[in-house]
Amino acid sequence: MGWDTGLLQQLSAHDDLPGMQRWLAERQPYEIADELARMDAAFAVVPFRLLDKDRALAVFEELEPVDQQQLLLGLRDHTFRDLVEAMDPDDRARMLGEAPAKVAKRVLAGLSPHERRMTAALLGYPEGSVGRVMSPETVALPQGLTAQQALDTVREKGEAAETVYTLPVVDAGRKLVGVATLRDIILSPRDRPLAELVDRETPRVHATEPAEDAARLMRETNILGLPVVDSEERLLGLLTIDDAVEVIEAADTEDAARQSAAAPWTGHYMVASVWQLARARVVWLLLLIVAATLTVNVLQIFEATLEQVTALALFIPLLVGTGGNAGAQAATATVRALAVGEVRGSDLPKVVWRECRVGLLLGVMLALVGMVVGALLVDARIALVVAVSLVLICSWAAGVGATMPLLAKRLRIDPAVVSAPMVTTLVDATGLIIYFVTARAVLGV
Repeated sequence: MGWDTGLLQQLSAHDDLPGMQRWLAERQPYEIADELARMDAAFAVVPFRLLDKDRALAVFEELEPVDQQQLLLGLRDHTFRDLVEAMDPDDRARMLGEAPAKVAKRVLAGLSPHERRMTAALLGYPEGSVGRVMSPETVALPQGLTAQQALDTVREKGEAAETVYTLPVVDAGRKLVGVATLRDIILSPRDRPLAELVDRETPRVHATEPAEDAARLMRETNILGLPVVDSEERLLGLLTIDDAVEVIEAADTEDAARQSAAAPWTGHYMVASVWQLARARVVWLLLLIVAATLTVNVLQIFEATLEQVTALALFIPLLVGTGGNAGAQAATATVRALAVGEVRGSDLPKVVWRECRVGLLLGVMLALVGMVVGALLVDARIALVVAVSLVLICSWAAGVGATMPLLAKRLRIDPAVVSAPMVTTLVDATGLIIYFVTARAVLGV
């Protein structure tokens, strides 16, 4: 990013209003939003108030919900009302879904009856559902129109809609017939029936379906708008491409946090306190410490074996690290495949069989290196133990790494929760058992 990071904060701290106005005039809304998110809410309000109404709305919609809430708390009532009234209903519902009750009550109280009804309707759908993030402001075209009549309808009603590029076509009962695109309507003869331009095979989703699944469906089908219907196939709204991107980004951010053994959290990293960051990570670390006691117990069980052949201790970090990494790789690959729909829970046997073979092949390749290292550092018999252990541990770790996310999916648990850190901890303990059992068999101790 090419703008002067921190300059707006300095200007705000020194109450340099002319400097802030020049800075704001030279930046795009997304640049301004990023700087405001880096600032304390008390300071961010000042430059935000210097923006004209249209740019203020554009900047506000670029902010994350938690940053929007903090900014709203510092605005005067009339500015507050104008801002939330001008927001798209889906963006407003997204913000209120994460807002404290005090903020939500103030926002809803400041809305016009029409906007309040639309926002309340979206908030009535389950959290995480596509109904929460769809846009109810659409231009629905009756199927009996001509291309010219359809275009006239778009001109008449399009100002209030969030998008006019994807146009749902409905029957007399508002049941979805299909979708027409603005491009096809504009390029068609004026008297061509709209029914001939409708794509009746376009995908659609029900409002209670998961938003992440709907967003990924849009990515798979390369569409700009996905119709959302009720249980009777009546049109409720559209999931637009910009909202779909935000849904996928939020889901990927949450998965990344869970895969690194941390709780998901919202807000800008540079503004988050040390306590907030630590709190998001400490719970999983405590759980992993408890799980890691398995490794200590395994070492106690095989303490006699280590006393007889102390050279075995030299290779414990190598084997534990390799097994954990192999398991983490398999878990990450499986979680990713689940997220994008490449595998399903029913694919468990196939995926595990595939990953076990991958792990076996990796183990053979690494065993060749282990043989050489073991022979140089100790002797051929220890080298053989290390080599055989690597083959077995890698195969086992890959199988475990593939199994845990798929089992979690079947149990309706987020697969990312049981991914890399948990798999690594489990493989550490079981890998040591494999290592010492192999040593006993080969060395006869």
